[in-house]
This record gives sequence, C-alpha cells and structure tokens, in this order.
Amino acid sequence: MKKLSVLFAVAMMFLAVGITKAQKIASMDYEAVLAAMPETKKMTTDLDSFSKIKGDELNKQAEAFQKEVQNYQAEGAKMTEAQRTAKEGELQKKQQNLQQLQQTAQNDLAQRRDAAVKPIIEKLNNAVNKVAKANGFDFIIDSSALIYKGGADATPLVKKELGL
Repeated sequence: MKKLSVLFAVAMMFLAVGITKAQKIASMDYEAVLAAMPETKKMTTDLDSFSKIKGDELNKQAEAFQKEVQNYQAEGAKMTEAQRTAKEGELQKKQQNLQQLQQTAQNDLAQRRDAAVKPIIEKLNNAVNKVAKANGFDFIIDSSALIYKGGADATPLVKKELGL
C-alpha cells in the first residue's frame, strides 16, 4: 500500500511537470507599453495643466491670506482685544477654507486621473488578451516582476496590436 502511494505521488509529480512544460508563458514590459500609448501622454498633459490651474488658484489665495496675516501682525498691536479676537477668528476661518480648497483640488485631480486612466488600462488589457489568444500564450507576466527572463517577450506584439 505504501509503495502504491509513493508510485502515485511520483506519477503525479511527472504529470505536473509535463503540464507546466506545455504552458506557453511570455513576459511584457507593461509600464513601457502604457507610457508609449498616446492616450497616456494626452492624459498626463491634461492632468498636468489641470493641476497647474488649480495650483495657481490656490497660490493666489494663499498669497492673499499671507498678506492679510502680515497686515494683522503689523496692525494687531493697535487693535482692541475684541478686534484682535475677531480678526484672529476670521483668519483662522480663512486658513481652514484654504486647506479645504487644497483638499478638494487634490480629490478632483485624483478623480480625474482615475476616470482618465480606466479606459486606457482597459484598452491595454484588451490588447494583451488578443495577443495572448492569437499567440497561444497561457500567461503574460509583467517583466518587472521577473527575476530571470528567458522566454518569449510579448511587448512588441502588444505594441503592434495597439498600433504603436
């Protein structure tokens, strides 16, 4: 009985090795293909300009706030205690509003990036799927995750599929 289980284990081991040898595996540089896509370049340009516009708006408001703080510091000694307290409260509220605007701008940028990147990733993944099916690959692995790469490289095939 023991010999039978050992024989079964050896047979399963040879079968598993045979199955893995039959699989076609390729690698590709996912990031390089993604970076080469014109959609990615356009998205990056659009997001950069949106970020610059929002940054400029925030900088203008921050500069105005800083001037107001400097004026308060210069004129604060001439104010009554009630005026100082009121002005400090006003400045604190403006600072909170500025921080909230900054957070909103960051959230808007993240939402725009997520919305813009989704169709690009879908297009790239569809191209990878087409290439895998057309060339009989069972797996296409990102080459950045490999320690040793000696098999097929699907990067040029995916680029060709995308027209790059």
